[in-house]
Amino acid sequence: MAARAKRGKNRDAPSSSAGPRKDRKVLDRRRRSCFFCREKIAAADYKNITQLRRFISERGKIKGRGNTGTCRKHQKQVAVSIKRAREMALLPYVGDSHEPQTRPRRYAE
Repeated sequence: MAARAKRGKNRDAPSSSAGPRKDRKVLDRRRRSCFFCREKIAAADYKNITQLRRFISERGKIKGRGNTGTCRKHQKQVAVSIKRAREMALLPYVGDSHEPQTRPRRYAE
């Protein structure tokens, strides 16, 4: 019994499956439509660098579906196209680092 009280599980507490909590804000954002489906583009092309740059962060990482709004099919094509463009040296593997330079450590002698 004491172990349950430590974990915070009481029989009197309402279950978490009752629904959303009252104090959290509910966001009613519309899902972004897929760029390729909207423009009726059949496939992502690795040679079209301006189109692919929209799906890469400034650090050089491939953005996810939640950020870009592409559908599953086209997100996979975009990822493959970006990887091909990187292999052909059309896109960089790594973006510019904006981290401040640190001084080298001096070890006590």
